[in-house]
Amino acid sequence: MDKFFNSLRSMPLRRGPSRLAGGVAGGIADKFGWDVTIVRIALLLSFLLPVFGIGAYIVAWLLIPAQDNSIILQNWLRKF
Repeated sequence: MDKFFNSLRSMPLRRGPSRLAGGVAGGIADKFGWDVTIVRIALLLSFLLPVFGIGAYIVAWLLIPAQDNSIILQNWLRKF
């Protein structure tokens, strides 16, 4: 399982420092040089399709590493 999480850490995408909820929008905006407000609006619009929008956000929040390289899902799995 560590190999999977290490491959996620090798990606240049991180949950961003400008966080409102999980930092996913801030990380996407930082990676692509976009305005974080526009990314947040796009994410909110994607929530109109609940299965895709909310589900994708939760998966991203669980799998995208934070600035300190911690991954939420990996931390949860280590507890069990």
